[in-house]
This record gives sequence, structure tokens and C-alpha cells, in this order.
Amino acid sequence: MNATPRPGQRYAALGSSFAAGPGIRPRVAAAPRRAGRSRRNYAHLLAERLGLELHDVTCSGAAAAGMRGATAEGPGQVEALTRDTALVTVTCGGNDVGYVGALTLASLPRPVLGLPAVRRRLDAMMSASDERFTALPETLDRLYAAIRERAPEATLVVVDYLTILPPPGRPARPVSPEVHGWGLEVAARLEEETAAAARRAGAVLVRAGAASQGHHAWSDEPWTSHKVLNGGEGGFLHPTAAGMAAEASLVAEALAGEPGRM
Repeated sequence: MNATPRPGQRYAALGSSFAAGPGIRPRVAAAPRRAGRSRRNYAHLLAERLGLELHDVTCSGAAAAGMRGATAEGPGQVEALTRDTALVTVTCGGNDVGYVGALTLASLPRPVLGLPAVRRRLDAMMSASDERFTALPETLDRLYAAIRERAPEATLVVVDYLTILPPPGRPARPVSPEVHGWGLEVAARLEEETAAAARRAGAVLVRAGAASQGHHAWSDEPWTSHKVLNGGEGGFLHPTAAGMAAEASLVAEALAGEPGRM
């Protein structure tokens, strides 16, 4: 297949913080600060590479369940789509299952994490993941159907989450071994559900998670960061500038019909 859009065509980027790029400078000045939207996220890099007219509505904290319709924070992300949209990229689902939120809470200093209220909150987030995963397939199906309805001619590209945690046996301080194991299970399940939903929607699937296994946050060449302060190159437990550049290349390759991306 060759689904690469033509220069000048409309491109809409949807998704959560893993698409927005919080902590990667410079940010998009016109975007709300809460969005954490970077001018070096993969959407901006891809649009520049292909000469596309970008409409980036990615937002930190966004859940797939809230992207179809208006919320207290504003209109649904799908409202950025029009019938002449040629390309849509989506990265979402992690917030629906509490993935990065639980890892972030688990990374608090030990004295804070040892507080009963904090520990109860973490335990609740981790135990709720099964129930949240039960609802995720329908949530993704509805989102992708809404995208198809509003942009029927667009190529839909689903980009899954970059790898955060190292493989078993590798330390991921300050994340405890218990939470490390939980996080690996959630990441694997999120990849599976994302891939299955992409297949059902007839979307192009970009396996950023598989491509970044050797570039986890504790690796020598990380595509995600475990540093609270990362010099404007990426937020804590989020993509680095290098990770965003790699994702832009992965999407461009997938659009050009390179093997191994579907």
C-alpha cells in the first residue's frame, strides 16, 4: 500500500501526552499549557517532513473515552476532523487504564509513598486496571468509528505507546519491583488491545512499543525518560525528543508501505 498524503493536505493529530510531548521544548505557544503540546512532537515532525497542513489537538491527560465528545475542558478532539482530512494519527488508551498515572504515583519518594492514603490510592489504581481494560475495546471502537464518520477519506494511523520500563530483571528505580511487573503487564496488554482495535478499524498500525524495547527510559539511548528534569527533552515517564523523532520516522515508513508496520 502507499497511503502517504500529498503535500498541502490536511493532517489531524489526536491523542494523549504520548502524542503531545510534554516537557519537550519548545511548546506550541497557542496551545493551552495543560496540553503540554510540543512543536517537536511526532505530529509536527511528520507534518514538516511530508509538507502537510497540521491540526494538532493532542492533549496531556486525554483519555480515548473523552475524545469523541465535549468535556469540561473543551470540545472533543474528533471535532478537529473534516471531510477533507487526508491523514489522522492517534495515540491513546493509556489514561483509560491508568497506566502512566500509576507509574508516576509509584515513583514518589519512599516516605511519601509509605503514607497510608497514598498507598491506598496506588493499590486502587493498580487493582482497577482489569475492569478498565474490559471497557477499552468498545471505547476504542467508538472513537475510531467517530473518526471514520467525520473524515471518511482519511488514512487512519494508530501509533501505540513507546516503551517506558526495562525488561524483567533490570532495575527501574524509583519504581518498585512489584509495580514494575504490573507496569510491564499493562504495557503488553495495552499493545494487544491497541493492535486489535486498529485491525477492526482497518487502520495502519505503527508498533512504536515493539520498536522501542531497546530504548526504554533506563537504556543508554532512551526514547522515554525517567528523569524529572530532562533539559527540555522530555517529561518524566514520557517520550523524549529522540523518541518523537523516531516515531515520526516510523509513521512515515508505514505510510510509504514499508514492511513490518501493519
